[in-house]
Amino acid sequence: MRGTRALVTLVAIVSIVIGGASTLAACTPKIQQEQPKMAEFPHDFGANLTPTQLMIISLTEREYKEQPPGTKYSEGISEAWCVDFISWTFREAGIPLENPNTGGWRIPGTVTLRDYYQANGRFHPAKEGYQPSAGDVAIYQGSPIFGDHANIVLTNVNGVLTTVGGNEAGRIRVYENAEQNYTGLIGFGSLQ
Repeated sequence: MRGTRALVTLVAIVSIVIGGASTLAACTPKIQQEQPKMAEFPHDFGANLTPTQLMIISLTEREYKEQPPGTKYSEGISEAWCVDFISWTFREAGIPLENPNTGGWRIPGTVTLRDYYQANGRFHPAKEGYQPSAGDVAIYQGSPIFGDHANIVLTNVNGVLTTVGGNEAGRIRVYENAEQNYTGLIGFGSLQ
């Protein structure tokens, strides 16, 4: 009887450990530090930016420095918040997005974000050669780097994108993709 109880206890402990490990793996963001690399917030944007682009850059830089929780951007809802960060930024910049399902300013997911840009004639598939500029949005699906994700383009220097995004390992982060490895990038949403 004691041996059976010990075996049951051991099986229960192993099940908890394995179950906890698989849950942790499923909840871990797909961000690899090597590709693209984390970067500092850029400060050289050139002279040809519009007031809207400057406002987006200013807002994202402030939020990057402050690092508030993701619930700031999601109206208090605890969820993956990369697109909430974009929605909040654009609303604060005076160019709110419109959720095609609810009519509200907040778009909570990458599929709905792509639908929004497609419905407004501002979605550019990645394979078509569109060169994004500051304030455009990069949208990823199934990326080995980001998973399903979206972030804001800060700079594009000869195809090397520097982006800022929310919910990148639970924070607001800046990345520079010097290797131009955009696996999983489905396209861009343009400001205009």
